[in-house]
Amino acid sequence: MFKGHCFPKAIILQAVYFKLRFSLSYRDVEELLSIRGVKVDHATIQRWVFKFTPLLEQQFRKRKKLVGKRWRLDETYIKVKGEWRYLYRAVDKEGNTVDFLLTKRRQRISAQKFLIKAIENNVNPELINIDKSGSNKAAIKLYNRRNYSNIKIRQCKYLNNILEQDHRMIKWRIMLGLGFKEFESAKRTISGIEVVRMIKKNQLVNPESSTYKSFISLAS
Repeated sequence: MFKGHCFPKAIILQAVYFKLRFSLSYRDVEELLSIRGVKVDHATIQRWVFKFTPLLEQQFRKRKKLVGKRWRLDETYIKVKGEWRYLYRAVDKEGNTVDFLLTKRRQRISAQKFLIKAIENNVNPELINIDKSGSNKAAIKLYNRRNYSNIKIRQCKYLNNILEQDHRMIKWRIMLGLGFKEFESAKRTISGIEVVRMIKKNQLVNPESSTYKSFISLAS
């Protein structure tokens, strides 16, 4: 994973972790590393985040704890290059993150894509709580019809409060940064932020003694 890079694995992972864990710009991370005696350009750090975040997410999913079968599903808004994009997210009733997906549009196809991803990566839910979103409801109904499934749909706004609070944590992290200029970069960075968040929620099987050590263990 780290062969061919001028910097050792420990430095690369530390830089990536700083960016994903804290509300720092790439120049901030560059300065922090400089204080520690490591001279690396912020553009190089950005390339590290872009390259290694999907690989670390892949490893995390292999060690992710099972979530519950009663989900809360909704989407929130993220700005990318001055345009609103839609971050679909779901948590179980305990607040554990089920899955997430950044999309360019808010429509049934996007909701359906997210639902399929969430089920394939986790378990088939018994019930999904949504708001009044017609696209989410249509996506679940279509999934049931095509897969001979029987996922129950519940539309109760206050039951999604736990998800709304989780949305705010992710959006707060993003808003404190300098924003995203490219969709793919936003997608990868958000996935890294979500992975660190799930580690903090104790969703990793056999975690280490700290969030940072657990994050580093994904590259073992």
